[in-house]
Amino acid sequence: MARIIVFNNDTNRMENYYRGEAEPMPYNTNGTLRVREFRGSSRSNILWTTKRTMQSWNSQRYIYGAPIPVGFAFKRPYEGGHGNQSQHYAGVAFDVGQTLTQTQRNRLWNSARNSGVWAYVEPLSITPTWVHFDKRFGTPACPTGGYPQLKRGSISNYVCIAQDDLNTLGFTTGGLDGIFGLATQNAVIAYQRRKGLAADGIVGCNTWRALQEDVVGTGATSTTIN
Repeated sequence: MARIIVFNNDTNRMENYYRGEAEPMPYNTNGTLRVREFRGSSRSNILWTTKRTMQSWNSQRYIYGAPIPVGFAFKRPYEGGHGNQSQHYAGVAFDVGQTLTQTQRNRLWNSARNSGVWAYVEPLSITPTWVHFDKRFGTPACPTGGYPQLKRGSISNYVCIAQDDLNTLGFTTGGLDGIFGLATQNAVIAYQRRKGLAADGIVGCNTWRALQEDVVGTGATSTTIN
């Protein structure tokens, strides 16, 4: 049984669901994306995503008109496996089609690119044996891209990443809920002071880089919330 945290982009609220591995993901229609498929190789008891990511999957599955095998979707930062500011850690990215033929992957890539439902579809030249698409959102905190700036009052799946990082590093946020409250702000300030960063309580470019460099692929700790 997994706890699935969903950022509802329409209401700006975080929602919690509890689903078995064979059950559909929240907001998934017709059972085209099961929890175990979204989980992939992650061993976490907690997963997160957004409502619009699931709706985009529904549209993509309908447009493609055939099953889409999922190789990788969600990962928590401490599990690693992707770049430091990968959208997989945000629960909004899919690497799919690894078991399809090249012709089938080309058709899937074209349907994803032409669908208009994804924020980003990676060029085939970068993903020769899979298709990557994601539903990232927000203005990146770094000029080179990545996650959006977070501060007190922010609510989203990206807050889940920051809270997860901070808790794993021993800076208690008071929970893992995607809501940037006072406890999360205090944890950010304490971390920033430890790292010699500007202690403003805002997760901007430098703080994101530091957090992800410190956590990605290092494994869970005794303070990780799971």
